[in-house]
Amino acid sequence: MSRKTKGEGLTRRDFVKTVGLAGLAVAGTGVTGALAIPEKPAGPEKTAVLPRRQLGKTGVEVSILNLGGMFDTINNQLLLRQALNWGVTFWDTAESYGNGLSEEGYGRFFARNPGTRTKVFLVTKLVPKGGNFNGRFNQCLKRLQTDYVDLFYVHAIKDIDELTPEIKAWAAEMKKAGKIKYFGFSSHSNMADCLLGAARLDWIDAAMITYNFRVMNDPQMVEALNACAKAGIGVVAMKTQGGGPGMPTTTSKAELKVADRFLEKGFTDKQAKLKVVWENPYIASICSQMPNLTILSANVAAARDKTQLAQEDFDCLWQYAQETKSGYCAGCGRICQEAVGGAVPVNEVMRCLMYHRDYAEPELARQTFADLPKSVRERLAVVDYSRAEQVCPQGLAIAELMRQAQELLA
Repeated sequence: MSRKTKGEGLTRRDFVKTVGLAGLAVAGTGVTGALAIPEKPAGPEKTAVLPRRQLGKTGVEVSILNLGGMFDTINNQLLLRQALNWGVTFWDTAESYGNGLSEEGYGRFFARNPGTRTKVFLVTKLVPKGGNFNGRFNQCLKRLQTDYVDLFYVHAIKDIDELTPEIKAWAAEMKKAGKIKYFGFSSHSNMADCLLGAARLDWIDAAMITYNFRVMNDPQMVEALNACAKAGIGVVAMKTQGGGPGMPTTTSKAELKVADRFLEKGFTDKQAKLKVVWENPYIASICSQMPNLTILSANVAAARDKTQLAQEDFDCLWQYAQETKSGYCAGCGRICQEAVGGAVPVNEVMRCLMYHRDYAEPELARQTFADLPKSVRERLAVVDYSRAEQVCPQGLAIAELMRQAQELLA
């Protein structure tokens, strides 16, 4: 691993650590066949071509790359313009992102750039906790400076039963009023169960779930996606890089092997992890947090690139997933929660750790942790996790991770 990257004074290991593993674009490295950063289209408002797919039974074609708004959209107005210029016309946000500041940033963009709202397929979300969907949703629309959203999600459900008859009636009322066009949900936990449950309903248009190279081969997930395809439910993938709460902070040999393989093919391991998800035709789009132009341009380049991955590429990622599975929480929260008698939502705490370590978002991690009930946070240190560790399919060191969460996030 001591050879030099062509045209640079970095070793391959250094290059991987500074570019491939940081999720950055291949920028002037001299790597043969590297995906090019897209050029800015001519004209300030001309939207570039980006592949599109139909979002389930809605009949709407959306860009296969979805701008995740969990960043400072207010002070990144240029990035929003460039996303639109490069053809990323599917934008996602939520009431909880920055306590409404993400929505406000999108709203400022629409207000300052008349005519752009109709070019964007806009999504926002509300968590069920707190109720009062009417009042809260009206505030969302006010911040977004629009009178409708194209798609509304109930945010972060763990069970399809959270979509109550009252929520169904509310969705129908909002559709009739023209405030939402389509309705769905997002889920980080028990995703396959939620999708299978949704496929049995007749009023769900779309769902956004955690989906990546680590979970795509799970038989239940395969079954769930097939069921949604038959039911006409559009599926959007998130958390596609497959990082986790227990991932090592140093670069492992397995990770270097994966990164080296894809750099030689002309793209980074981060881009490969996007491309492997797009290989599934049942995934309409990937929602990705792209807080700077470097990451945005790398992801756009990956979306435009028509290179298909070989079976050996899938096998390489699957082997890496198996070798590092003990650091990744697969979101099967029902298993560990039942094992601790419902005392602690283990996978929710794991998500906080993931934000802190894999996303490098300590404030978001602390805020998400603080949103957990005080009684849950106080129980973290006294619960017996031995049974949960025994039944965890990933073999996570749950007790130690819960201890670290309390230490880092409390």
